[in-house]
Amino acid sequence: MGLQAATGLTLLFTFLAYVVPIFGGWWADVKVGRIYAIMVGVIICGIAHIIQIIGAIPAVLQQGPSHAAPPFILGLLILAVGAGIFKPNVAPTLLDQHRHQKAYTKVLKSGEKVIVSPESTNTRTMLIFYGFINIGAFFTLATTYSERYVGYWLSFLEAGILYFILPVVLTLLYKRLYRQPASGYSDLTHALKIIGTALRRNYFRVWRKDFWDAAKQSRLAAQGVSVDWSDKLVEDVRRTLQASFIFLYFPIWTINDGGIGSVATNQGASMVTNGAPNDLLSNFNPLTIIVFIPILSHIVYPILDRFNIKFGRVSRITFGFILAAISGIWGAVVQYYVYKLSPCGYYASTCADVAPISIWWQIPNTVLGAMSECFCNVTAYELAYARSPPSMRGLVMALFLFNTALASALGEVLIPAITDPYLIWVWAGPAIALFAQTVIFWFQFKHMNDESYMIYEEDYPEEKQSPELAQSESEEKEKITA
Repeated sequence: MGLQAATGLTLLFTFLAYVVPIFGGWWADVKVGRIYAIMVGVIICGIAHIIQIIGAIPAVLQQGPSHAAPPFILGLLILAVGAGIFKPNVAPTLLDQHRHQKAYTKVLKSGEKVIVSPESTNTRTMLIFYGFINIGAFFTLATTYSERYVGYWLSFLEAGILYFILPVVLTLLYKRLYRQPASGYSDLTHALKIIGTALRRNYFRVWRKDFWDAAKQSRLAAQGVSVDWSDKLVEDVRRTLQASFIFLYFPIWTINDGGIGSVATNQGASMVTNGAPNDLLSNFNPLTIIVFIPILSHIVYPILDRFNIKFGRVSRITFGFILAAISGIWGAVVQYYVYKLSPCGYYASTCADVAPISIWWQIPNTVLGAMSECFCNVTAYELAYARSPPSMRGLVMALFLFNTALASALGEVLIPAITDPYLIWVWAGPAIALFAQTVIFWFQFKHMNDESYMIYEEDYPEEKQSPELAQSESEEKEKITA
C-alpha cells in the first residue's frame, strides 16, 4: 500500500477510535445504558475481525492489493467504530460495580476494623483494568512472529480467536453485573446553561473564587430567579470542567510517551542490535506496565497509606508527567550519542552503517514512559468517573480519550520536523514543553488533592425547589419510567 497510504490509514483509525467515543459515551449515558452499548461495540468489533480474517486468507492476498486491501480497510473502519462505542463505557461499568461509593467500616476475619475508601478501591480497580489492557497489548508479540514466520492469516486469526473469548465472558457475567440504567436525559444542556449563567452574572470574570455560586439555584431563588437545576449539579459542572481542563494537559504528555510517531523505531534502526529482537524491545512498554502495576497496587500504595503519606490524584499525575519528561530527555541523550558515534554524523538515519551503541540503551526511555502511564492514565480514568454527574460519566470518559486524537493530530503536524539532523530536538523539545507545563499544572490544580473524591446529594441541605426544577425532575422521572 505504500508508506503514505499506511500512515494515512493509521491516522484515520486513531482519529475515529478516539472521536467516536464521544457519541458512544453520550449514547450509553442517555439512551441505552453502558452494558448495552458495550455489547453493541463487541458485536461490531467482532464483525470487523471476521472481515479482516477473510481479507488475510492467502488466496485473497495472492490476488494482489485490489482484492486484499478493501476487506482490510473496511474491517479497520468498522473496528474503529466498534471500539469507539466500547471504549468509553468499560471503565465506568467496572467502577459502577462498587455499590459502596462512600467510605464505610468493615470488620476483617482477624477482627480488625478497617475503613474501606472508595478512592483507594477505585484506584486499585483501575490499576488492574489498565494491567489487563496491557496484557492484551503484549499479545502483539505473538501475532508479529506469526506474521513473520507463517503468514498474515495466522496473525489475524490469533487476534480473532482471542477476541471472541470476550462475548462468551460477557454472556457468562451478564446476570452478575450491576447494570446502570440510561438516565433518559442528559445534564449536558443544564451544564451549558449553568456555565452561561455563571459567566453572565460574574461579567465573565472567571477568576473569581465564588464564580460558580452565582449560578446556584439557592442563590438565584433568593433573588427571585427560578431555574431547573440544583446546587449539586452546579458543583458537578465545576468539578467536571476541572477534570476536562486537566485532560487538556495530556496531549503533550502523550507525545513524550515513546516519542513522536516512529522516531523511536528510527532511532533503533541506527543502533547495534547485538541479536536483540526488535519485537521484544517494542513490547517493553506493556511488559513494564504488567510488572509495575502489582508493585504499585500491593506494595507502594499500601505502604504510603500505612504511613499516612497522601499521594493525591494531582500529585500522581504530576509525578507521571515528570517521569515522561525524563524519558524524553533520555531519548534526546541517546540520539545525541547516535549522531556522535555514527559514521554519517548528524545524518545517521540514512547511513549505511549503524552507530556503535547498543539498542538496549532505549530501554530506560520505554520503561519510564510505561511507568508514567500507570500514574497518568489510571488517575485520569478515576477523575473522569468521580468528578462527573452519573448521566455524563461515559461522555466525560470520552473527552479524556479524545485527547489521544489531539496528540495524534499534533504528532502529524510535527512529522516534517522528524528528520536528520533535528532528531535531538524532536526528543528534547516535547520533554522541555512537558517540564514547563508540569510546573503550571501543579500550581493550577494542586488544591484538588484535598477536595472530596466524590460528592453526594446528602452533602447539600434540602433546597427549596423552584417550580422549574420540580417540573424538570418530574419530566425526567416520567422519561425513565417510560
